[in-house]
Amino acid sequence: MMLPKLLSDSHARVMRDLRVSLTDRCNFRCLYCLPETEEAANFYRTKFDPVRNPNPEKLKLPEWKPRSEMLSFEEIERLVRLFVELGIEKVRLTGGEPLLRQGIEMLIARLAVIPGLQDLAMTTNGFHFVKKGRALKEAGLRRISFSMDSLGQANFKRMTGRDGLNEVLAGIALAKTLGLAPVKVNAVVIRGINDHEIERLAEFARSEHLSFRFIEFMPLDSSRAWLKEMVVPGKEILERLQTRFTLKPIASANPSETARRWAFEDGRGEIGIIAPVSEPFCGHCNRLRLTADGKIRTCLFSLHEHDLKSLLRSGASNEQLTESVRAIVWHKEASHRIGKSDFVQPARTMSCIGG
Repeated sequence: MMLPKLLSDSHARVMRDLRVSLTDRCNFRCLYCLPETEEAANFYRTKFDPVRNPNPEKLKLPEWKPRSEMLSFEEIERLVRLFVELGIEKVRLTGGEPLLRQGIEMLIARLAVIPGLQDLAMTTNGFHFVKKGRALKEAGLRRISFSMDSLGQANFKRMTGRDGLNEVLAGIALAKTLGLAPVKVNAVVIRGINDHEIERLAEFARSEHLSFRFIEFMPLDSSRAWLKEMVVPGKEILERLQTRFTLKPIASANPSETARRWAFEDGRGEIGIIAPVSEPFCGHCNRLRLTADGKIRTCLFSLHEHDLKSLLRSGASNEQLTESVRAIVWHKEASHRIGKSDFVQPARTMSCIGG
């Protein structure tokens, strides 16, 4: 079979967006990713279905990969160059927590100068951003997204397992000062945990002139305790925000954009809703993921990964790598199966996959 020159799949979707995980490690223990407390286990397993789950499983964190199994900066740069030659336009660095990767500014400097790369961004929990933000900007980072699920000190600690709200807020402030625009902030909304803060988080976005994203809770936690009852649907989030604020829809020329967006009436900031559970957007998905240990995932919820690291380290040529990537992408899944009777949660958590 003759594969197309563009990096497209059998469903006529052309890939433009690559997420690159730099590490599987994280210094936070978020409820929806790496919960480690007994409180988290008990909440997940008993709050909504104590009959079905009378004995909460003991939480077990994944085993971190040794450094030798992580892609080097040289290997990441080589792969990103190949992906850009195949039509990738946007690269987002993720983790784990990407700022735990030593010398990350050197990698950014390598990637920022790749011809054809139009956008280089990062998603971070923000804890170390004040220490590293200026160096990242000077190296060529163009945009930044922070994860911040709560504005209350106690609830922030409950959700992340760490007392780090002040550091994250300071990181957001610095990003604005550095001119990384737009500064985005993401919040995963979980019923019974932080859904009471939806309006407060939106007001924070307006007052700070931020692009704020509310994200539905997805089944990617290491305790494998996700329950649909804990998802606050995007429609419900929007209805609550429209009761409090006057919002104007923002039209997008990009059909692959994951968020539906609205601007505040006074023009200060915007909110977006990402609803992969209640309103899947798989039909326009143009995204691929490269894990920190060199695997390609064609969907966030893929049950199978494709090993590029072995090809890299066995001396494969650029042409061989390119053909392998084309073949992998051609078989990209039509959609995820969240909410379907045959849905199977991926073996690896968001921390290991890359957000």
